[in-house]
Amino acid sequence: MIHTYLDETISFEIKYKNRTSIGIYIDGYGNVEVQAPKGTPDERIIQVLEDKWSWIQENLKEMKGRLRGPQKKTYNHGESFLYLGNTFPIEVLQDSQIEQDYVVFEEKELHIYVKEFDDEKIKQALRRFYYQQCKTLVEKSIRKYQGNFKVKPRSIRISDSKTTWGTCDSNFQLTFNWRLAMAPLDVIEYVVVHEMCHMVHLNHDRSFWRLVGKMMPDYKRQENWLAMSSWKMTV
Repeated sequence: MIHTYLDETISFEIKYKNRTSIGIYIDGYGNVEVQAPKGTPDERIIQVLEDKWSWIQENLKEMKGRLRGPQKKTYNHGESFLYLGNTFPIEVLQDSQIEQDYVVFEEKELHIYVKEFDDEKIKQALRRFYYQQCKTLVEKSIRKYQGNFKVKPRSIRISDSKTTWGTCDSNFQLTFNWRLAMAPLDVIEYVVVHEMCHMVHLNHDRSFWRLVGKMMPDYKRQENWLAMSSWKMTV
């Protein structure tokens, strides 16, 4: 079916099931499915669609962006970057007196101070900012959860991994991806808890996941955020 509302048009599929309420689901390719109790009038389904319209449009936009993959960033005033799960514009400020380019988060903007306007220098300043923030946030999270473990990490390292968010080796050396600073705090904490649990269970067996669930019962939600949002965690 197709429905237009607020100058936006979506197509969706209706599936009637043995349930008591109407549910709206969007898969990883942006397909919208409405699950409704058997006998639900079309008018009622349309009403629920319109009630959820903003949520549907927001998720469809997210899905389309994820399918396109990472987009090339510019480093001009107003370009947006993720920080702690939210998107903020940058403002690039020149200061020829500083020793090193740096970034400060101020009033819902990322202020980038550089000696000269150069895309590569701005990019490197942002990367240093995320590295530093990631280390601070990871260490804070480890302190928060350390009381639940008898063993402690031997070292903490921030890396530029292209394949993992975190690792724990047999020597309890923990490594975390600097891009985690772009994720919400609860997602950062989940990755920290995940790797700390590997100090007890090195593999992903049932005991490992039970321990993760004990520390963070809603960890599936954080995993889902990473799965859906990793495409835009870029500099």
